[in-house]
Amino acid sequence: MSLSVLTPLFLLALFHFTLSSFLNNATVSAANLHHQPHRRYASHNYKDALTKSILYFEGQRSGKLPPNQRVTWRKDSGLSDGSAMHVDLVGGYYDAGDNVKFGFPMAFTTTMLSWSVIEFGGLMKSELQNAKEAIRWATDYLLKATVHPDTIYVQVGDANRDHACWERPEDMDTLRTVVKIDKNNPGTEVAAETAAALAAASLVFRRTDRTYSKLLATRAIRVFAFANKYRGVYSSTLRKWVCPFYCDFSGYEDELLWGAAWLHKATRNPMYLHYIQANGQTLGANEGDNTFGWDNKHVGARILLSKAFLVQKVQTLQDYKGHADSFICSLVPQSQYTPGGLLFKMADTNMQYVTSTSFLLVTYAKYLTSARKVVTCGGSIVTPKKLRMLAKQQVDYLLGDNPMKMSYMVGYGPRYPQRIHHRGSSLPSISSHPSKIQCTAGFSVMKSQSPNPNVLVGAVVGGPDRRDRFLDQRSDYFQSEPATYINAPLVGSLAYLAHSFGQL
Repeated sequence: MSLSVLTPLFLLALFHFTLSSFLNNATVSAANLHHQPHRRYASHNYKDALTKSILYFEGQRSGKLPPNQRVTWRKDSGLSDGSAMHVDLVGGYYDAGDNVKFGFPMAFTTTMLSWSVIEFGGLMKSELQNAKEAIRWATDYLLKATVHPDTIYVQVGDANRDHACWERPEDMDTLRTVVKIDKNNPGTEVAAETAAALAAASLVFRRTDRTYSKLLATRAIRVFAFANKYRGVYSSTLRKWVCPFYCDFSGYEDELLWGAAWLHKATRNPMYLHYIQANGQTLGANEGDNTFGWDNKHVGARILLSKAFLVQKVQTLQDYKGHADSFICSLVPQSQYTPGGLLFKMADTNMQYVTSTSFLLVTYAKYLTSARKVVTCGGSIVTPKKLRMLAKQQVDYLLGDNPMKMSYMVGYGPRYPQRIHHRGSSLPSISSHPSKIQCTAGFSVMKSQSPNPNVLVGAVVGGPDRRDRFLDQRSDYFQSEPATYINAPLVGSLAYLAHSFGQL
């Protein structure tokens, strides 16, 4: 029986062996290095999950909604955004269950959606256009946010006042404060992440809309130059606005490396390769931080740059294969997983690390397969097949193969969270309740046990605790709040799995 048709319990037992017993069964033969599609049956309808994971982004849209909007309980909102600074900042995404537009996580979401399409868009079939529309909704906004040289508008909304209300985005009457970085108030991390997002998206549209692609790439170049020249942590100068919501804890070095890696990939300009070669170590290329998310990009940069060595044969980037391998080896210890087998990094929205890590696993497996390489951990060998198996286990847990027998994607499977921490989903829609719901009036709903009336299909919530427990309480935002940066990397993993099982 092939590993792909083993039961989830057996897979968990297999994974939780000691390091040596987990790895020693791997072989290095050329046959094993070429991935074969999974056979027989799939644990889940990955195609359905893919469709829903992309649909979710339509529920997070801000601005004037288009005629083909599929999440119909959402209506126009934030139509005067930017007017406080006489700039058009209408559009973009609300980050999670609130009504603020935070530029830092929005840019990371855009980068990861773009990377998902770059690696696996060719497998997405009918969902490719929907994925590209999700990316464009973000990039159209990021172009507005970067319209003025050496300035980036990084937030719309006063988060403290917004969180003091529980109201629909269509009703919001809190201050739409515009927060920016510039030469005098730098924000290297958010600027470099924005450059990465624009560069990655330029690759998505290169074949289908060359004019738009060129605009994105040109803007990415300008924004990265600004990020690199005027250095500073944005949560120092903008602390009262961005903390504790999206404070930068990892510094800006990871974003500079990440941004340069994407500019290198998008422009093929040797100056970015030289930048990486000259600054990689200073920017933390070999640091042991193995948590990849909206704040820390080191691992993503290592995986991305390893492709340049493995696939494009850029010999000067050989070290990044070793750095990427170190990340893979860090995933083996049993202590990193819940009893039910879920990768557990931290209590606050842990599922974001599950989806980002799963994406890196299937992506790195793709690069390794192309180069006929493996990972060596302590003298033992890990094949691309094992990386894919671990990614599948994590996605399957998310979709319902877990002790709670619950899908953590809203609208997928027979049992999923009913009381997610999300204002628009939890309050009656404009269609069913046309009159305004005032700022604090909605808290009676937030604190209630009633299911959300509007199903935010495709939303992935923060997930269970370290003991695999999930209470489905709206007030528990650590567990019950969805976010765009949870879904974005999952899109790529689901496209890969759906294709592998012949569903696409």
